[in-house]
Amino acid sequence: MPVLSVSHKATLFGLLALVLWSSVVGLIRSVSEGLGPVGGAAMIYSVGALFLLVVMGIPKLRNFPRSYLIIGSLLFVAYEICLSLSLGYASNRMQAIEVGMINYLWPCFTVLMAILFNGQKAKWWVILGLLLSLFGIGWIMSGDGGWSPAQMLANVRSNPLSYALAFSGAVIWAVYCNVTKKIAQGKNAVVLFITLTALALWLKYPFSHESAMHFTWPVTVALLSAGIAMGAGYAAWNVGILHGNMTLLATVSYFTPVLSAVFAAIVLSTSLTVNFWQGVAMVTAGSLICWRAMRTG
Repeated sequence: MPVLSVSHKATLFGLLALVLWSSVVGLIRSVSEGLGPVGGAAMIYSVGALFLLVVMGIPKLRNFPRSYLIIGSLLFVAYEICLSLSLGYASNRMQAIEVGMINYLWPCFTVLMAILFNGQKAKWWVILGLLLSLFGIGWIMSGDGGWSPAQMLANVRSNPLSYALAFSGAVIWAVYCNVTKKIAQGKNAVVLFITLTALALWLKYPFSHESAMHFTWPVTVALLSAGIAMGAGYAAWNVGILHGNMTLLATVSYFTPVLSAVFAAIVLSTSLTVNFWQGVAMVTAGSLICWRAMRTG
């Protein structure tokens, strides 16, 4: 039996991280239904933080650039809160899966910001990729009848907070990806960032006016699964990007919307329409076009 090299093992860890992250959307929604949007998210990130502390140890702040600690933590915490609360505040499970897809606009936004603010070179057809992803989100939000701006607007008006949080999260994560690449100096403070996210959510919890948390076996299992999946995902991704095949990992990462939709549909017992899958395909294809346009720029 052949022995895998360090690079191959690290690449497998990176691929595992993508699978774990793809499961988080459905799990976060499932937990929020039993523990509340804010309380559920606070519990998930607390479990994730504890897992990372055990696996990666307590971070030493002096090892990180100060600008990275301040700016990186603010952006990371803001993104995670936007993501988790957009799913928790969704009116129903189908809407939660929809806003989860909006989160996957971040790859295109990352490319766009790299071009506008970092001077990254890209082919002109990067715009086509961005438009295709945006059109795909619109297609998903239009429901079963195909592209319908009126229906899309009606969906947004039915729950503007959830959609606004999801869109803001995608933009914030794109900023995080561009900014931290410059100021992190190769460091990874994810243990600290996840811990701060949990703390921020607990500080918000007393003001959320949510009902008491109801721990049932299904909710508890979903909570542990979500927290461990999130923590293990970040730990595994760290190994992947340091020692694995980044070209392969970057390519596969653009298919996470598909995996996320599959997992969410299973976890939330929700049937997804052909129109939904068509929209997911557009978002994925648009992200790949943007990535390819940068590589050939």
